[in-house]
Amino acid sequence: MSDITIPGGKIRSFVERIENLDTEMQELSEQKKGVFAEAKGEGFDVKILKEIIKLRKEDKNERDERESLLDLYMRAMETATPEQAKAA
Repeated sequence: MSDITIPGGKIRSFVERIENLDTEMQELSEQKKGVFAEAKGEGFDVKILKEIIKLRKEDKNERDERESLLDLYMRAMETATPEQAKAA
């Protein structure tokens, strides 16, 4: 046998902490679902709420740039004639 000792107490500590975090994350996920269900029950569109949450996480400058490009592309597409689309 080797003389290497494995710190079982340390391993147990890490595993139990991770398990506790997993439990907390599950509980938070359930709470989040509950909030979305409550919002839906009050007539709010959950997809739109999720989109707002996603947008609020983004950097404002990056979001503004993306929205500007989206607007530019949409206007360019709308002004294109069917012949221009076929030629592409």
